[in-house]
Amino acid sequence: MKGTAMSQRSHTIAREEVAGRLLAGSVKRSYAPVVDIDWDAPLEDGKYFLPPQVLSLWGTEMWDRMSEAQRIELSRQESANILSVGIWFENILNQALLRALLHNDPSSLHTRYMLTEMGDECRHMTMFGRAIEQMGAKPFQLRWHQAVVVNLLPKTFRGTMLWVAALIGEEIFDSTQRRVLEDPQLQPMISRLMRIHVTEESRHIRFAREGVRRRVAEGHRIDRLWVGTLQGIGGPLFQRLFTNPAMYERTGLDPKEARRQALANPNFRENQRRGFESLAAFLEENGLMRATSRALWRRGGFL
Repeated sequence: MKGTAMSQRSHTIAREEVAGRLLAGSVKRSYAPVVDIDWDAPLEDGKYFLPPQVLSLWGTEMWDRMSEAQRIELSRQESANILSVGIWFENILNQALLRALLHNDPSSLHTRYMLTEMGDECRHMTMFGRAIEQMGAKPFQLRWHQAVVVNLLPKTFRGTMLWVAALIGEEIFDSTQRRVLEDPQLQPMISRLMRIHVTEESRHIRFAREGVRRRVAEGHRIDRLWVGTLQGIGGPLFQRLFTNPAMYERTGLDPKEARRQALANPNFRENQRRGFESLAAFLEENGLMRATSRALWRRGGFL
């Protein structure tokens, strides 16, 4: 019992140290997108809203037949789709964090950083929504059955699952944004948005990874088995979200054929794998990648 108490105290101290460093980083480098992005600047003609090489149809027969204007329009719709998904996820994460806060020490640095992260996510949602408007697109909305699931998810994200879900929702996007944010073909507004997002998300990812490591060290093998199996749902889910037929339809393409070509596109699958690579290694390292979850991520094209 004494050893267990000492171990728990040690984990608490380490948790507070991490939170303290992240809070200090937030003070030194945080953004207010309402003023840190020039929303009055016009869009630049001929620039993309996502670089061509990360678009789902890049390199396909359909892509080869598209005009330059249609390719740019596809980038607008894919970008709006990803930003919409980002808003959904950050909404879910904030709800889950709020629930967790009910059981935390409100005076701890850990709690203060959770609140700081929630503030970041609120600004990100505002930034994403305004960017969708600025790029001349419309947000993608949840269907009724998706909304039912999304409203239930925050109630299920607890313990290790909360932090793993946070990483799944953050790291795949973060990895891609880091690779492309300096691309000269990108609209300056989107490049700036990505720069702000990856800077603040790097702290969120550090916080979530520390949460996973701590919970794995303290938790039971059954918890690792459960979370390690369940997290694989992210594979087919993200594949579906990244090939939303509505974005092809808005571009003037046959949505079924466009999605079919996207799913068969080796370039698209390679982008998915690169986005998931770091997180996959982290999950493996912490015993949270099981046979079932590997199969699901592979089915989704991420492994």
